[in-house]
Amino acid sequence: MALRNIREYGDEILRKKAKDVTVFDKRLHVLIEDMQETMVHANGVGLAAPQVGVLKRVIVIDVGEGPIALVNPEIVESEGEIIDAEGCLSVPGVLAEVARPMKVKVKAQDKWGNYIELEGQELLARALCHEIDHLYGKLFVDKAIKFIEPDSEEEK
Repeated sequence: MALRNIREYGDEILRKKAKDVTVFDKRLHVLIEDMQETMVHANGVGLAAPQVGVLKRVIVIDVGEGPIALVNPEIVESEGEIIDAEGCLSVPGVLAEVARPMKVKVKAQDKWGNYIELEGQELLARALCHEIDHLYGKLFVDKAIKFIEPDSEEEK
């Protein structure tokens, strides 16, 4: 496993649409392992492949319940709404209030290509939405309702 460089705001790859994964091989498994290690090292709860310069539909998440790796994820249902603070490893030092669904259902594939469904609520739902947005070239700052000063929790 290896740490990968996290691309930051302004890098054009963050605005590109990722491509579907069609080959489920050792290279994909290494990418997922590297992404998980990079996310943990950066103290993040999620990471999408475009954030490490790879335009593939792959995300990893860990909200404290163990690592999740999803390939070709797609939100198929959402319910409710909650506004909460959000940040991003690709936009360091910036926090903003963002509206996200309270609950989502995601259809995806695992690293071997098996189809799976996953339901997430609250933080997991937020992380799933945030990381899947990255696969479409969207960043949380695009959906920001209000920017927050990290120290004061006040509007910029």
